[in-house]
Amino acid sequence: MEVTDSNLQSLAGYLEQTLSPDASVRKAAEKFLESVEGSQNYPVLLLTLLDKDGVPVHLRVSSAVTFKNYTKRCWRVTEDEGDKIHRNDRTTIKQRIVGLMLKSPDQIQKQLSDAISIIGREDFPDKWPDLLQEMVTKFQTGDFHVINGILITAHSLFKRYRHEFKSQQLWAEIKFVLDNFAQPFTELFNATMELAKTHAEDPVALKVIFSSIVLICKIFYSLNFQDLPEYFEDNMGIWMNHFLTLLSADNKILRTQDEEEAGLLEQVKSQICDNVALYAQKYDEEFSPQLPSFVTAIWNLLTSTGQQVKYDMLVSNAIQFLASVAERPSYKSLFEDPSTLASICEKVIVPNMQFRDADEELFEDNPDEYIRRDIEGSGMFMYNDIDDNTCIQEYGKNPSSWKSKDVAYYLVTSLAAKGQTQKHGITTASSLVNTADFFTTQVVPDLQAADVNANPILKADAIKFLMVFRSQLPKEALVASLPCLMKLLKATSLVVHSYAAHTIERLLMVRTPDGKTAAISLADIQPLSTDLISGLIEGLNHPGSAENEYIMKALMRSMSALQEHILTVIQQVMGVLTQKLIIVSKNPSKPQFNHYLFESLCIGIRTTCKHQPQAIFTFEEALFKPFTDILQADVQEFIPYVFQILSLLIDYHTSGTVPDTYMALFPHLLAPALWERPGNIPPLVRLIQAYIEKGAKQIPVENVNGLLGVFQKLIASKANDHEGFYLLNSIVQHMPKEVVSQYIKNIFILLFQRLSSSKTTKYIKSLLLFFCLFAIQYGPDALIQNVDGIQANMFGMVIEKLFLQDLQKVSGSLERKICAVGVTNVLTESSLMFQTYNAMWAQFLQGLISLIELPEDTNVPDDEHFIEIEDTPGYQTAYSQLAFAGKKEHDPVAEVTDVKINLARQLHKLSAAHPGKVPALISAGLQAEAQTFVQQYLTAAGVTV
Repeated sequence: MEVTDSNLQSLAGYLEQTLSPDASVRKAAEKFLESVEGSQNYPVLLLTLLDKDGVPVHLRVSSAVTFKNYTKRCWRVTEDEGDKIHRNDRTTIKQRIVGLMLKSPDQIQKQLSDAISIIGREDFPDKWPDLLQEMVTKFQTGDFHVINGILITAHSLFKRYRHEFKSQQLWAEIKFVLDNFAQPFTELFNATMELAKTHAEDPVALKVIFSSIVLICKIFYSLNFQDLPEYFEDNMGIWMNHFLTLLSADNKILRTQDEEEAGLLEQVKSQICDNVALYAQKYDEEFSPQLPSFVTAIWNLLTSTGQQVKYDMLVSNAIQFLASVAERPSYKSLFEDPSTLASICEKVIVPNMQFRDADEELFEDNPDEYIRRDIEGSGMFMYNDIDDNTCIQEYGKNPSSWKSKDVAYYLVTSLAAKGQTQKHGITTASSLVNTADFFTTQVVPDLQAADVNANPILKADAIKFLMVFRSQLPKEALVASLPCLMKLLKATSLVVHSYAAHTIERLLMVRTPDGKTAAISLADIQPLSTDLISGLIEGLNHPGSAENEYIMKALMRSMSALQEHILTVIQQVMGVLTQKLIIVSKNPSKPQFNHYLFESLCIGIRTTCKHQPQAIFTFEEALFKPFTDILQADVQEFIPYVFQILSLLIDYHTSGTVPDTYMALFPHLLAPALWERPGNIPPLVRLIQAYIEKGAKQIPVENVNGLLGVFQKLIASKANDHEGFYLLNSIVQHMPKEVVSQYIKNIFILLFQRLSSSKTTKYIKSLLLFFCLFAIQYGPDALIQNVDGIQANMFGMVIEKLFLQDLQKVSGSLERKICAVGVTNVLTESSLMFQTYNAMWAQFLQGLISLIELPEDTNVPDDEHFIEIEDTPGYQTAYSQLAFAGKKEHDPVAEVTDVKINLARQLHKLSAAHPGKVPALISAGLQAEAQTFVQQYLTAAGVTV
């Protein structure tokens, strides 16, 4: 693709089509662009188009967005896929992108800045050492449009330092940045502060300058997060003096009339509170001379800041700063004066606990956002160093006001909570508050109120209190609360019925103190089953709750808890779920709701088919049409879910074969395009395993090549090689030997090619498991012959370099059992092992005894730690595994109940076939401790050698 006017015009046409309201036109254009993105000059064409005069703005922005997404997909070079971008294009992009970003309008600048950050994550600094210098030189331009572009890019580039794991590579990068960036960055801050004074009366200039200051403060936080840099320690006075100046700044030009959106001044002060809190927590020795000034400044800031929503983040960060300081013993003296505590309570905490008009509006007008902030994001402040009684007295003055009671809920929750997790709620409660008494006297009346629509905010408070303190309340209180919560599902307030559903789900997850069983038993909820399920289904009919994720999750959890007691309502439930599936598949927009919807379908199938096997046909009749529509419309978000449920349906067929309707789909599952999407791979493998295990003999011979082609693709990938082994193990275990035998030599060649080109611990563990399974299924001599068929005497190297070094690393009880039985078979049933590799026999037995007696070896080479995390079986960035569609574990050596007894009996047989040889090998080659173990096995089995 040359950079020509005709190609630019053609590209603009396709970009225009990607914006079309017609889905078919849009998808066709997207597919075309995807098909040509591997061509040389494609990204250069995008950059040229977004910079071309005369091109409509919406197409230039579209080009910028497309370019950013292209870099996100393609810039990283992986072993599996190679380099998708031509080397010359990479060079051209890095030469042009900074300059383009700086001269572009804001909409385009933001996209290109993000693209620079994406490229920087891969190439900076080693492959892009000039980037920082190119950015720093722009500080001298004095053009704040340019400077802000650079600062936006720097912030995007450096903010990952806040969450990166410490490593030598990270230290080296940060040092490079500090050496080249810290001084000009500080000089820019000084110059910007001077400009703020000079332009104090110029609204336009001042807003641009403070936009830069916000970014400067954010970058400061990123550069100081990992450790205190020497440069910033030496220049702490400059930075902290400016921060103090900014905390007290109050220019009326920067004040905003908007009561909800934080202005530049609030953003600056909020970030400074974050910055000094970081220093107070991590670098208190170096920061201690500066700290009292900031305590005073931030205290004054809090007492003079209003209660409007726009100040929320500022107040939150300021209080967090004071709390972090108060927690440290060396600073407690600043807060010991009772008058100081009373003042903090009266002037800071009390005003910021009150339910404001803006909160009430949010509750009523934007309940989804209210729930997000309250349940998912806000958390709560802990004031353990504050005089609790002063606060309680302050809020006990007017108990008849619902706002006062709302404050009481907040206050009691904050004071009572000492330890909290998302999974269990409050795990440790303070002795200062009698939680059970407060629940009985204050919470229960709100839960039991006859009118479910009266005082919705107090009802939401009461439900949330029950949800948060569920692990602290007695079981009887939880069970007694369920009918109240079911009644509250009928409340018209979206917040109230969502909280009720959420709390039902959380209560069903509470465990007994020993953690072994559910606190609320099946017997407790069975009498409520019909009303509970019906109430949740009806809850989905409330305005705004058609796709309510809390209700759907509660339905999923209730179905799971009720087990076979859902059978009386399953027809109603599946009808609702199927209709929901048809609706949401047309425009998937709520991923959590969709996930719980599919989980609920799985529970319905599992529970019903377990007790009524013939019901499988009813489920197929209901689901095949929407599933077919999803596959034909290529609804990418749902296709992995469909594959998982199809696997489940095949599993529950009791005929011993796969029905023809499924077999007609099988060849299409091998299409290469399906396997290009990472999110499809685990569920597709799971589905093909279901086909193989249930209908291996039904798979046409002409499809076996395609099946092995899939295996070859997966085995070449570090990310998906374990999935390739899942497939291979199913083939070896279930497919007819006469079909597989002709391919075995090529399979072994592929396995050893991958071993030599890219050896990882994960791969070796999977390979050893395959070798042992193959020895069990095809015989140990067949294993040795196939390995030696690649290279003479190679099996000796396999024993020495793989089995003896890494057998101990195999994980999973079933996997270790298979390996123990497989190695036992090689040692005791193989004539080749006992003759050709006789010298290694005792060593191999020693390795087997270590596998049986020693714990798993979890050591992983340093350079593989991140590979292991990213490539853990079952994890894929674009894949959502359904917990209730899980594959039943199949034990290919179920007849072996004890691997030690099995080894003893096999050694006895071998010894009988070769009199005198086995004891001699054991005594000469086995360590004393291992000989003791062998003798124990023999005694337990009642045999000798």
